[in-house]
Amino acid sequence: MQQRQTIILVDSDFRRRAAISHCVAGTTIHVEPFEDLSELAQRWPRDGMLLVHDEGRLVPRAIELMSEVGCWLPLVAYSTSPGTNQVVQAVLAGAVDYLDWPFDEAVIRQALAVAEESRDAMSNVRVREAMARSRVQRLSKREREVLAGVADGLSNRLIGERLAISPRTVEIHRANMLNKMGANHTSEAIRIAIEASLVS
Repeated sequence: MQQRQTIILVDSDFRRRAAISHCVAGTTIHVEPFEDLSELAQRWPRDGMLLVHDEGRLVPRAIELMSEVGCWLPLVAYSTSPGTNQVVQAVLAGAVDYLDWPFDEAVIRQALAVAEESRDAMSNVRVREAMARSRVQRLSKREREVLAGVADGLSNRLIGERLAISPRTVEIHRANMLNKMGANHTSEAIRIAIEASLVS
């Protein structure tokens, strides 16, 4: 017996939502339709594939929401006759696949297979990135500047020269930075900053 698969569908057009739900009716695929992301954000699912109609900033906003809730789901975007640039932008934002509407059950099953493949590899990376970003967001502007100096391999004296503050002040900011980030040592703080894409 085939395992039941869930699609979390986000589309402002109720006709498309109904058509997509209808095309997989009676199969092992379950569709949970949502009109917009704010409705979805109120009860974020723990698993499934996000199927998002690509309109405006919906795809990047869905990716941002996943980072905020700390639960990554593979996202597949779709639209009618999408242009190459539109597809590229969605993939760069984080979509794992892009479909041309209208599509049928076979296309949906293929998209679910692609999503399944990417789920395990990406979810770990995305969740770690989201957690790292939330830690870095706790820092003041000056603490971030000190972190950037530490990541560049600078001593307290050189960071102080760069920021026009004393080495002792750098030391205080450095201690506060480690404390706020929950890092035991400087190398851990640098790793968190790299995961948060603050430094490369």
